[in-house]
Amino acid sequence: MRVCVFCGSSAGRVRHMETAAGVGRVLAERGIEVVYGGGRIGTMGAVADGALNAGGSVVGVIPQHMIEWEIAHDGLAELHVVDTMHQRKALMADLSDAFVALPGGAGTMDELFEIWTWAQLGLHAKPIGLLNTGGFYDHLIALIDHMVAEGFLKAPYREMVLVDDEIGRLVDRMAEYEPPAYEWVEDAPIQ
Repeated sequence: MRVCVFCGSSAGRVRHMETAAGVGRVLAERGIEVVYGGGRIGTMGAVADGALNAGGSVVGVIPQHMIEWEIAHDGLAELHVVDTMHQRKALMADLSDAFVALPGGAGTMDELFEIWTWAQLGLHAKPIGLLNTGGFYDHLIALIDHMVAEGFLKAPYREMVLVDDEIGRLVDRMAEYEPPAYEWVEDAPIQ
């Protein structure tokens, strides 16, 4: 099994680096291969190093222009070099059986929302997890629930994103995931 980890090239606070390393370690200890953005810096590097230090296998996908910045991790089982960010996300999705978003910035949000949108469109039925350590994503979760309440997001689509604050439980829930049985229909505006 391969899990794609969405995370950042920034380190954030110390606790986020520790969380990222722990995610890599837990996945490796469970025999789960990590797929990620291929960088050696920030939480990306911490995830990769956590998995590698625990004897795991890590696959990176990085655009050529980032290699030129010398941020590619050189200790990976595989490093795929692509031309664009769009190709990066598509290949990461193709290589993965599930997705987990760690605390991160705009790039992490981009990856999370694109893969979630693809699930809503029926382009994949893979589980999507949101690791909400330390309440990092509380405001985002509230916004997502607000989208449902305001009629912009169907409740079954909300169920596609599994949220937990502990990676072991989140991986267990993802292993049991079944996509919601839902067919989109146009409905009237909410009053």
